[in-house]
Amino acid sequence: MQHRLNKIEKTNAARLLDRAKIAYELIPYVVDETHLGATHVAEQLGEEIACVFKTLVLKGDRTGYFVCVVPGNHEVDLKRTARVSGNKKVDLIPMRDLLAVTGYIRGGCSPIGMKKSFPTYFHESVTSCPFIYISAGVRGLQIKVSPEELIRYLRAEVADLSDPAEESSEEK
Repeated sequence: MQHRLNKIEKTNAARLLDRAKIAYELIPYVVDETHLGATHVAEQLGEEIACVFKTLVLKGDRTGYFVCVVPGNHEVDLKRTARVSGNKKVDLIPMRDLLAVTGYIRGGCSPIGMKKSFPTYFHESVTSCPFIYISAGVRGLQIKVSPEELIRYLRAEVADLSDPAEESSEEK
């Protein structure tokens, strides 16, 4: 990401929102390579962790790849997520496969603009936030956006996907 005179370079995710005429704000934050989790992002932004969402990619035994967008203080419950997504068994994809499947790297995975369009599920708490933060597609940049508009744009479903967790396994 380049910074020229404090100008934030737009990401592919931001350009897609522009094209869809969805209002958003790009919010930069300081990246800590040793702590790429949502809790660090929330601290950097000075926001509640419940409104800072992380994008996880899973693979089901029946449906293949799909995306879950959950608050930073939650872990995906694999049994619930399998039921919601129409699978018997689901697992997070191996980190080494993330770039090949989505076009994004860990800490910069956005539900917007993946290589392919995958079924997407948002945690049920998403609509309790007036706006949410999601990755803009690169480390160090978040998109602040209306959850309702984002859900509509992604044709996503809202479902019970997780349990609250002190520190999720994705961040350890």
